[in-house]
Amino acid sequence: MKIITKMLLLATTLILAACSQEPDQVTVRQAQSIHSGEECHLCGMIITNFPGPKGELYIKTSDKVKKFCSTRDMFSFLLDPEYKKQVKEVYVHDMSKSHWDKPDDSHFIDARKAFFVVGSSQTGAMGKTLASFSKKEDAEKFAQEFGGQVNTFEQIRLESL
Repeated sequence: MKIITKMLLLATTLILAACSQEPDQVTVRQAQSIHSGEECHLCGMIITNFPGPKGELYIKTSDKVKKFCSTRDMFSFLLDPEYKKQVKEVYVHDMSKSHWDKPDDSHFIDARKAFFVVGSSQTGAMGKTLASFSKKEDAEKFAQEFGGQVNTFEQIRLESL
């Protein structure tokens, strides 16, 4: 009986020790304001010099945010097989609440919950870009006005950029 008790005590100790650790999956980092002069992580262009929604992301192994001049550049990085499984949090401007010419950094949303219009006539830093919205109906209205197709985050592929 003592062996079983010791085994249960050991198992309980191991479980509690594992639960007390804070793995990187628990930490949620927030979107950061984009400041004048900051460069796009992918292309090096000055982010605030261009219209359209921007993107930000964190990889699992770093607390440093990676900022992008367009949602297109963000997806180009995010969908690269080298980085795809390393990305943790992903944010984009909510164009349901922001003006295209100067997106408001107080309106970043979780990109995984956003709706994206791919192939519209609206341009960003790198030409064509993906318009990001928190509401599907706003994305559909945008697509009616500027063309393109509404997609969820999971539907975006490198070849659609």
